[in-house]
Amino acid sequence: MGVPLTVGVIGVGKISEQYFESLPKLPGLKLVAVADINEERAHEVAAEQGVEALTVDELLADDRIDSIINLTIPAAHIEVGTRALHAGKHVFAEKPLALSPEEALPMLELADSLGLRVGSAPDTVLGTGVQTALQLLNSGAIGAPVAAQVHWSAPGHERWHPSPLFYYQPGGGPLFDMGPYYLTSLVMFFGPVVRVSGVATRSDRARTVETGPLAGTPIPVEIDTHVSAILEHANGVTTTITVSFEVWATRTPLFEIYGTDGTIAVPDPNRFSDPVELVTSEEPERREVPTSAGYEDAGRGYGLADMARAIKTDRPHRASGRVAFHVLEVMDAITRASQERRVIEVDSTVDRPAVVPFGAAPDTW
Repeated sequence: MGVPLTVGVIGVGKISEQYFESLPKLPGLKLVAVADINEERAHEVAAEQGVEALTVDELLADDRIDSIINLTIPAAHIEVGTRALHAGKHVFAEKPLALSPEEALPMLELADSLGLRVGSAPDTVLGTGVQTALQLLNSGAIGAPVAAQVHWSAPGHERWHPSPLFYYQPGGGPLFDMGPYYLTSLVMFFGPVVRVSGVATRSDRARTVETGPLAGTPIPVEIDTHVSAILEHANGVTTTITVSFEVWATRTPLFEIYGTDGTIAVPDPNRFSDPVELVTSEEPERREVPTSAGYEDAGRGYGLADMARAIKTDRPHRASGRVAFHVLEVMDAITRASQERRVIEVDSTVDRPAVVPFGAAPDTW
């Protein structure tokens, strides 16, 4: 691996815009080329970014490229990631890691056998929002943690996304699309999940694309659109989560941690740097706390930059494939629990990633 880590992006859809906004701010990463099944789109983006447009095969075969950012649809994550590993490249993928744990595990084992790294979104959890909440929790600010509660909801992504059909196919839905932000945060706060129970449903509401060239296109719904679960973590903390594409309005999106001496209000982990709020038994008025951990002004792509530094310094990277695999198994267990109406044991485990020190740069050494 060179310095900086050279990067090729496969898949230049809507989410790629956020990666391209961040990459110029990360001197440890150097964008070399982009590829997409839509080659015309790839050429447009390449011109905007001042890099080459290649076919997927050409990009994977290009020896100049050390790593791949895989922004394909969820159904293609494992195929593209496995091909990249066979080509000798590190992989950082959008979430979810795969459609199932059984699909994902061989890719992680392949990476280990080849001495290559796999990382996965969400890297939003490395920003100052979640990391400050984590540092506050670890400091004992609310005493011993007891429980946490999460609620995220929206009417559905078809209201804003120009090509949202994949959100309603396996690998999408509120659980697999939005769940990773919250579940990854919960694993960072409390460690691995050991068992889950859950219920899920979907309405018969007709959905159509509302924006862009596909506006008016009917959307077949193949996944559950309202999911609730109870999680038991290995440390004894119980957390609850609800994610939904069925809610038109709610008073307040909720992510709170409850401890023996207080409450931490965690900011939206779909964002990087919103403020953290705290209430304690001694200071019962809700108040914002100073930022104390996390990458400042972070954006999508910081997880790969953190991985680049980890490769250079021979340490674990935080937004890792193993964390993403555990979260994937938890989501799979929630789905099975809702279908089978029983508690499901989670087999995998994972270490809590280290807190990101405040003011750290992800890719300088």
